[in-house]
This record gives sequence, C-alpha cells and structure tokens, in this order.
Amino acid sequence: MMTSGITREEQVELDKALYDALNPLASAIRARTTGLSVDRMWDADPVEVALSVLAAWKVVDAEVKRLTANAAATAGSYGASYEQLGAVWGITRQGARKKWPDAVSRPVPAAVRTSTLELFGGTAELVQRPSGGWSWTGRGADGASGAADDGTACATAEEAAAHAGVFLKEHAPDAVDRQ
Repeated sequence: MMTSGITREEQVELDKALYDALNPLASAIRARTTGLSVDRMWDADPVEVALSVLAAWKVVDAEVKRLTANAAATAGSYGASYEQLGAVWGITRQGARKKWPDAVSRPVPAAVRTSTLELFGGTAELVQRPSGGWSWTGRGADGASGAADDGTACATAEEAAAHAGVFLKEHAPDAVDRQ
C-alpha cells in the first residue's frame, strides 16, 4: 500500500529505516521483560517476539505523536493557522484544533488602558482601543460634551491628550467670557 504523498520507492526506504530503528528497541524491551539477552530475542516463542515488536511500535507511536505535536506547535509559533495545520494533516480546521489545542496561539485581547485628564475645570478620559490607537471623551467646565472627531483614533496617548486638551480649553469658564 502506498502512503499518500510519497513514492513506492520512498515507502520502501521509510519502512526499512523504521524497522532498522525498531529492532534494537524491540530487542531491548524483550530483554527487559524476559531477562533473556538481546542476542536471543529472535530465538524466543514467536508470539512473545511479535508482542515485543508490538510493544516497541507502541513506544514509537507515542514518540511520533509527541514529535508531531512539536512540529504543529512550531508551525503555529511561526504563524500557521489551524486551517493550514489541518490541510497538511488531511483533517478539518476543527480537527486540527482538537488534535493540537495549544499549537496556535490566540491573540490575547489588549487590556483596556485609560487615563484621566483634568484641565481648565473639565475632564477627559483617554482610552486605548484594542487596535492600539487612542480616543478620548470629555466634559468641559461649561458642561459641553465632546469626543474624538468621527471616531478616528490617535496614534498615541499624548496625541489624544492634546486633542482633548484643546476641547477642554475651548470649554473653560474664561473661554465663555472671551466669546
């Protein structure tokens, strides 16, 4: 049977490499469980030998799963999505998420940062948006309310404070007298 994605020749070479790696492990497992020397493994009862080989494949299977999870986590750390992981593995995005739940890091929502600005008898609240930009809302000393123009974000907290400061100055008690 040909494994998807590799040629028959590659399959034969893979099988040989796996069996070459497996035999010492199977012999060591058999020696530990029976007390026989590693050299005498193949002289034992065929059922016991076959069970030793099966036990070795179980160890290899667990190691392949561990290495596969590491490869998925590495791909995820470089920005691969669950959809991409699933496509490579031949499963759905949801299947990949279930198989490797920690492989792809989810962005942590930024904590909302706020700051209060008190100037000219009024106050303004500066708020950092999840996108990283800043906005402001304020109430002037004359009771007028204001906010960042048309919902646009300022690049920095200082820029938002400058805009809010202009608003607060325009609505200061002596600003009414100047008009």
